[in-house]
Amino acid sequence: MAYTLEIKQIVDYPRVRIHRELIQKLLADESLSRRGDCRLFSFMVLCSYANFRSSRLRIDGVSHLIGPGEWICSLREMAGWFGCSRLYQATAILEELVQGGFLTFWMLPGTKLVRYRILNWGAFNTVLEYECRCQKDCGFFFFPISFGKRLMEGTRCSERDIIMDLWLNTIYKDGRIKGAEIGPVVYFRDGSGDPLTSCSSLTLRWGVSKTTASRILARLDRLGYLNVLTFSGRHGTVIYLENYLSVMFQISDLPIHKEDVALQLQLKTGRPEEESCVPSEKISVSKHIMLELLPKLLQSLAAWGFFCCSCKKKSVKLYPLSPACNRWKLEVSCKSRTASVENSSRYCFEIRVTEGSG
Repeated sequence: MAYTLEIKQIVDYPRVRIHRELIQKLLADESLSRRGDCRLFSFMVLCSYANFRSSRLRIDGVSHLIGPGEWICSLREMAGWFGCSRLYQATAILEELVQGGFLTFWMLPGTKLVRYRILNWGAFNTVLEYECRCQKDCGFFFFPISFGKRLMEGTRCSERDIIMDLWLNTIYKDGRIKGAEIGPVVYFRDGSGDPLTSCSSLTLRWGVSKTTASRILARLDRLGYLNVLTFSGRHGTVIYLENYLSVMFQISDLPIHKEDVALQLQLKTGRPEEESCVPSEKISVSKHIMLELLPKLLQSLAAWGFFCCSCKKKSVKLYPLSPACNRWKLEVSCKSRTASVENSSRYCFEIRVTEGSG
């Protein structure tokens, strides 16, 4: 029996893998605004520190047995996670999460240490039976998509909340969602299969104004969290996540081109035809480029993990993207047959040629 390993995040999955590395990155990024009253990111931080198996923590000479879904920390440390300047503000956030049915907590007698327990942790995360120390800065946990909807309802989202909302709603390699074959695209599960969205819908979702929603998207795009593609007319905007593949699946991230997305969604890019990045007809490439530059490019790409570039069954196309021929589009497609199963791969790369000194 032949098995095929598929890397995908489909729309039917009821929960999403959240990597602790991502949570730590967002906690460390002081440029992100904390303004808002949504508790999505705060709860995810608590989940990221929760044990996935029993372990012992020694504090001031006292050993505490901490079960799966639990953790102990100082209230001051937790206030730092939540971005609170006062300890009572951190306690108020915990009380909100208790009222929402997400967790329970209590203060350890005679200390400023808080112990919390995520409710129903074992329902969406695997509980390991043995006792051992749990890492807090690596690995991942599962987070139900339904929790995100409950935590965001009727609130104003901060930039961290918005990033995690987009992460929860990212789809990859699901043929039912347009644009998901190209890269990790945000789709808010409205049943249409279309990832196009608008500032009006994001305003209602995040509890902010249209201007704020547009500004946040542009800012997160500049910071390298998103790739926001806006199309002319009333078509709307498509959002792709940057660094999604490298974090989720430990594979190289692929560049997303507006022209490829427009082709998938059957939209116009708003550019004149003569400036189109993808010509309708195959354009001949000079023999010098084909014989000298291309083999080196393919060899480098194969070394970076794109093994199709070294396959004998590959098909290669090279197109100029600019009149000066200093920008090119490289398409590599490959079909291999293994154990009666046919696998097809297609990659697109943008190449910039610069003149070196000497």
